[in-house]
Amino acid sequence: MTKFMRQATEFLDESEALCVQLAPLSEADFETPTQFKDWTINNIIRHLHVWNIAVDLSLRDEAAFGAFVAAMMAGVRGGKLPEFEARYLEGLSGHALRNAWMERAKAIAAAFAATDPKLRLKWVGPDMSALSSITARLMETWAHGQAVYDVLGVERQETDRIGNIVRLGVNTWGFTWKNRRVEPPGPMPKVRLLAPSGAVWEYGEPSESGMISGRATEFCQVVTQCRNVADTALEVTGEVAHQWMAVAQCFAGPPQDPPAKGIRHKSHGTAPTGEFE
Repeated sequence: MTKFMRQATEFLDESEALCVQLAPLSEADFETPTQFKDWTINNIIRHLHVWNIAVDLSLRDEAAFGAFVAAMMAGVRGGKLPEFEARYLEGLSGHALRNAWMERAKAIAAAFAATDPKLRLKWVGPDMSALSSITARLMETWAHGQAVYDVLGVERQETDRIGNIVRLGVNTWGFTWKNRRVEPPGPMPKVRLLAPSGAVWEYGEPSESGMISGRATEFCQVVTQCRNVADTALEVTGEVAHQWMAVAQCFAGPPQDPPAKGIRHKSHGTAPTGEFE
């Protein structure tokens, strides 16, 4: 019997929470630049939609997924990923894009909920389990969604589904160093976090590497590189813990550096036009 994957439902919940924030926007508002590489809201939702399509193909049609990867690799050669994504979606934007993104997200959630979590799926990098694949989509939706919440000046109402991102952050401790082609500077520091529900989540054992403690939301913001650790209230003790929080990366791809201090934050009084005036 296939085990139901709650992460599929949580992925959809995260998508729907973001979709609610987009509903009052005007078509022009979707072209508002965010603090993430100056990507517009359109750029962010296109990115989420295109890679949701990709993960759907990886589950349903391996050959079609291979064709997508080939097109993507050719499309970004000499260009930028947002440009390929806009071409791939034939310029889809605004509320038409929002609707298409949500329709696909619902279909993905239903398909993955009924899939064996251990099923191996092709991806741009190494193969992943179905569980890892849908969890990565949840993480990407949450992380890229942060830029939208920030530009709208909205404080996101977090739930314990971010526990999936916390676990990704902890589980990619080794990847962070391997990706940078350096040895870990010591054992993983202990992590002690306060969940949105008030529960306490703990990972690792006390060691000379130090400790990271504070709100789980802020830990997620750091490991997804939505915030510089200096812009959070996380308590970081120990040299190894400081080194980790300076470069932590829970997402695949070449090593990236977090935003500089003060670059990513919730906007105040600069939200787009329309209902947010």
